[in-house]
Amino acid sequence: MKVIGVAGPAGAGKSTVCRMLARRPGIGHVDCDQLAHATYRPGGPAYLRILSRFGEDILTLSGGINREKLAELIYSDPQAKHDLEAIVHPLVMEELKGEIRRHRELGTRWLLVEGALLLSSPYVDRSLFDVFVWLSAPEEERRRRLLAAGVPWESVEARLEAQRDLSPPKADCVYLVDSSGPPAEVATRVLSLLRDFG
Repeated sequence: MKVIGVAGPAGAGKSTVCRMLARRPGIGHVDCDQLAHATYRPGGPAYLRILSRFGEDILTLSGGINREKLAELIYSDPQAKHDLEAIVHPLVMEELKGEIRRHRELGTRWLLVEGALLLSSPYVDRSLFDVFVWLSAPEEERRRRLLAAGVPWESVEARLEAQRDLSPPKADCVYLVDSSGPPAEVATRVLSLLRDFG
């Protein structure tokens, strides 16, 4: 099984392309954001540490972590972003190891692991991956996609600003894919790469 990290900035099409490809036999998909959000739940491994760092102002009325409030904090404060990543990313890597084992047992041929920060976070264990695919589209197209997905304008602008300097490292294991245009075309480009990977 090949483990392929799918990275890139917000609105590049990571989720859409991964979901489209995961409908095909032999292709699995793990969303690192979903793994991270599971750690935030009350009783989850990151819950108390996040509460200790960010305070009770980030709680919902039911006691869960308000991810929108947390996002506002981390997109406006680089130290808060770093602190959250230091808490959550190592836990996500542990969960990802279990997902990789599960997909191996299922006989998955290609496992797409989606995460915007797979190539930039110091807490990501890159040895878990065979290769990385970096999806990239012009900022205006990414803005349109995020707005069409229902993300509020202020949040879109904050995400784009926070990720403006996000770029792929130059490495033999990183493949750049133009993700502009219709999602089906982008999925075809990525599928062609997967076939090249074997």
